[in-house]
Amino acid sequence: MSENKKVLFKIRGLKHYFPVSGKRNMFVKANDGIDIDIYDGETLGIVGESGCGKSTLGRVLLQLYKRTEGSILYFGKTLEDITPKYIKDITSNLPKHRKKIAELSAELEQKKKMLESDPNDFEKIEAYNLARKQYNLAYFPVVTILGGLLTVNDTASVQKAYSELYSVSKDRLVIRRRVKAVELDIAEAGYVKEAHDKKNPDLADNEVVAMNISKSEISTTVASKKKLDRLEKIKSELEQKLVEADKQVAEKQAVIDALREKYKGDPNFAKEEKHRSEGIDLALLTVDEMRLLRSDMQIIFQDPYSSLNPRMTVGQIIGEGLRAHRFFKKNSERQHDYIVKVMEECGLAPYMLHRFPNQFSGGQRQRIGIARALAVSPDFVVCDEAVSALDVSIQSQIINLLQDLREKSNLTYMFISHDMSVIKYISDRIGVMYLGSFVELCSAEKLFEKPMHPYTVALLEAIPTTDVDGEKKEMKILEGDIPSPVNPPPGCKFHTRCQYASDMCKEVEPLLEEVEPEHFVACHHRLNADE
Repeated sequence: MSENKKVLFKIRGLKHYFPVSGKRNMFVKANDGIDIDIYDGETLGIVGESGCGKSTLGRVLLQLYKRTEGSILYFGKTLEDITPKYIKDITSNLPKHRKKIAELSAELEQKKKMLESDPNDFEKIEAYNLARKQYNLAYFPVVTILGGLLTVNDTASVQKAYSELYSVSKDRLVIRRRVKAVELDIAEAGYVKEAHDKKNPDLADNEVVAMNISKSEISTTVASKKKLDRLEKIKSELEQKLVEADKQVAEKQAVIDALREKYKGDPNFAKEEKHRSEGIDLALLTVDEMRLLRSDMQIIFQDPYSSLNPRMTVGQIIGEGLRAHRFFKKNSERQHDYIVKVMEECGLAPYMLHRFPNQFSGGQRQRIGIARALAVSPDFVVCDEAVSALDVSIQSQIINLLQDLREKSNLTYMFISHDMSVIKYISDRIGVMYLGSFVELCSAEKLFEKPMHPYTVALLEAIPTTDVDGEKKEMKILEGDIPSPVNPPPGCKFHTRCQYASDMCKEVEPLLEEVEPEHFVACHHRLNADE
């Protein structure tokens, strides 16, 4: 991981399998063991042939699909913002988790010794890799919460400390939500009062009342001021309760910190403590907990025609998410002005507010989809083939719009596409996927200059080009069809189409490894590698 970049997502061992209709114990392995970090503020391009699992990955990250296995740590919010139930579940069952991790650790060590005795045995290599994956799946969710406390013998004290911290943190979360609700009421009341004061400036000052102002308008101003005063008083009382709740949480946290201090000299504690993380494991959240993060993570769909409700106006489409996430109250006067502002930022004129999707072109509809996604101020946006259904002339406009919005709002994009030229233009880093797994991951510049995986090279050679330096570059089409994700080939999944495949490729699945700084490749026979 790069030292100077903030990680927004840390994904480990991620799998998503779709059951095959009418077939027992048969699954489409759309995502099959993905390990990747996504950095805050970057555009991560995902490229590969149709059916490789690109769109599924985006939807699993957003929890539109529930993962089959693996962890998805999200660092856009802190644990105390959500106080997820899985913390209580894991810590209360700590002895059971420790036993399972110990058993898998012993099995991993056994497989490692067997491999060391015969490092060229393909079956032993594969058995070791499988044991390591199973160990990480059990170990990773627990150690990210407990860190070094996973190793201590006094599990009762650890369980009690975390149980008490969870209880007071939940109480504080309830108070925070009440404060947020009152702040929304204050914002709405203040907006109404400000609009009324602008209309009747003589009423803005209580000491100056013009003779020509009606009694009803004076009554409205007095009522607005009383409402604001009442709401401010409620907010003040809640904030006082929040201070007390913060103190209780700090006291319970201090107990856990004292436990960490007690064991910090233990080498086993120090070894595990470095893996402790403040990330939220999205895969373990309940539906209600995930709802609290929905506004942080949005998606722009591929088809601008079918992704918009034909019975809703543009204003209703954009406003739907704002109401669902309680950015505004129902029938809010503030919401109208905010929607118009978002529309203008996305290249839509205010007069389009009350029009229906069928009155727009494809490019305009995609702008509506972008406005809908960005209206709730997300941190992360999945752009799922966001320009593939548009004309080439419109594609560049939408891509430039996405670039401008990213820089303005410090957004993080996962940009999914099968068009290498588009991916190169918009991406900071590019991940190449094949049959549910990443085979190469590096910066966009390095991928085009020095591809190392045979599949990446095949994709680049399949790009139509014009004459380069007076020489016409021959376009090469990758032969063969992508194997079935229901029954992928053993070993390297690409070996059935790879001209460099060896016996090892047919038996042992290559791991995604960092072969150069920030350049990850999963291949036994890397191309263009420095000797």
